[in-house]
Amino acid sequence: MSRLVVNARFLTQPITGVQRHAVEVSRRLRHMLPNVRFVTPGGVLHADLACELGAEQVGRTHGHLWEQAELPRYLDGAPLLSLCNAAPIALTRQIVTIHDAAPFSVPQAYSRPFRTWYRFMIRALGQRSSAIMTDSKFSADELMRRADIPTDKLTVVPLGCDHILATGRNQAVLDRHELRGRRYLLAVGSSSPHKNYAALLRVARHMSNQPFLFVIAGGTSARVHAIEDEVDANPGRSDSHIRHVGRVTDAELRTLYEHADGYVHPSYYEGFGLPPLEAMALGCPVMSARAGSLPEVLSDGALYFDPHDDADMAAAIARFMDDAVLRDRLRDRGLIRAAAHSWDRTAQEVLALVRATFG
Repeated sequence: MSRLVVNARFLTQPITGVQRHAVEVSRRLRHMLPNVRFVTPGGVLHADLACELGAEQVGRTHGHLWEQAELPRYLDGAPLLSLCNAAPIALTRQIVTIHDAAPFSVPQAYSRPFRTWYRFMIRALGQRSSAIMTDSKFSADELMRRADIPTDKLTVVPLGCDHILATGRNQAVLDRHELRGRRYLLAVGSSSPHKNYAALLRVARHMSNQPFLFVIAGGTSARVHAIEDEVDANPGRSDSHIRHVGRVTDAELRTLYEHADGYVHPSYYEGFGLPPLEAMALGCPVMSARAGSLPEVLSDGALYFDPHDDADMAAAIARFMDDAVLRDRLRDRGLIRAAAHSWDRTAQEVLALVRATFG
């Protein structure tokens, strides 16, 4: 196999679940495949990580233009690995990770320019690329059905979650949002409609007389997502029983998980579901929507509810918060489930596919 090149455009992007996958796999490939190259445009946001990977900054443009027009010129005939849903559509000798089929399945969750481009690009990559990786059997089925990607091109490679165990803690987040010593449920995600935080807020307002808080962390890109009007994404907003804490650091997030009574994931469409697995890895018991890939990924480690039924969600939350034995049981099951999802295993499966595809 010619020297593998990794599309490291993720170094120019804020780290969400998609970029987390790219970071953790890339770190391991750097050691497992010593001659691998990491190529990025300018505008790197994560200088320490770029240095760790030995990333090369090439080209004069940025974003999709760099990826489509400039990146192919720097491959020198080597195969390309892209880990973040996007890749040059002109290339055939490449492997691409497409995490889900959300631009097809939940178009209302995305801005019109974003979903138009991604629908076109995903279909093109699915037809032209040597192989496509995705996170779950659910996503593989969705990509076959909605994007017409041939089944023999698709390989399911689940994500890891053990990065959260290597993260430090920052308990200042508890004081900043008046959470120290308080019971609360944590939710993490964007204000995109398919994350279903509008329903969670309706439930939270209905349960305002309960002796616990709802804490919502995360942010949204207006260029990508169609933001749900009912979800106030302002991190400064607080009221008596809801805390919107906005974007948090990894250390702050770990602290929030570890001090929560539980984690709730209301999404009605999910290609994998990394935050509930992070919670499980830290011993935070989980409630989840029974939707998308979530039952496949979380298995018996979560208490499930119907994300389209506010009353069912409220009943699950009330049962969860009133039953310490249930929470302990879910905590134990969650730890077992999370232990099966390591980034070492993910990287090994990625490397096996690279070798099987390119020799």
